[in-house]
Amino acid sequence: MSHQVEIRIASNAVNASKNVASDFATALQANPKIVLGLATGGTPVGVYQHLVALCQAQKLSFRQCTTYNLDEYVGLGPDHHQSYRHFMQVNLFDHIDIPTNQTFVPDGVVNPIEDSCADYESSIKASGGIDLQLLGIGENGHIAFNEPGSDPKGRTSVVGLTDSTIAANARFFDSIDDVPREAVTMGIGTILESRRVVLMATGGNKAEAVARALEGLPDIDSPASFLTTRENVIFVLDKDAAAKLSDATIQSAKEID
Repeated sequence: MSHQVEIRIASNAVNASKNVASDFATALQANPKIVLGLATGGTPVGVYQHLVALCQAQKLSFRQCTTYNLDEYVGLGPDHHQSYRHFMQVNLFDHIDIPTNQTFVPDGVVNPIEDSCADYESSIKASGGIDLQLLGIGENGHIAFNEPGSDPKGRTSVVGLTDSTIAANARFFDSIDDVPREAVTMGIGTILESRRVVLMATGGNKAEAVARALEGLPDIDSPASFLTTRENVIFVLDKDAAAKLSDATIQSAKEID
């Protein structure tokens, strides 16, 4: 494990969410024009709820910031109820004061889609790069939709989803047959260029992936493990997600309430 990774262990998922939201709020207050990288899925929903509450209480403003999401399903337009653009609108953007034209999500329906991937990279660069990136982790160690075997220097591109990821995401769809088989995703290389990264993991189903990422050598079979090669990375875990870490790693972690 790299000594550069800060590990925080919360007693439960609610407290983990509060801790991450507090980090994002502090960063936004310090730099109102911050460029944020955002994630979808079940893990960050609690984080977004806390940020919405702060904004609606007028303790936080997103008016000047810019956001970039990690990924989007190929074939789902922004109005599809399972698109990640829709997820972000429902869980965050519709409830805060950020102008829509400052929120970026990869385009899953434009043709040719490869051009939109290059445009996304260019847009991130034009914004000055991502200051603070939020990540989850898949049960197989993926970050964004960078599945095991992904190039650690990869850029935004179209990727195929593994059977395990399709199965994990099937709970959001009427049928597993409705789950898209491809996605546009920021590459590992793109993610690693963020100035600061916060990976959040909750639940025992993430424990093995977390332990492998933090305690193994960087390995393409565990995409999240490449986060240990750089500075300014924080893993915020609940006790269940930390359950397979070694005693030494747990002792080096910071306990949060």
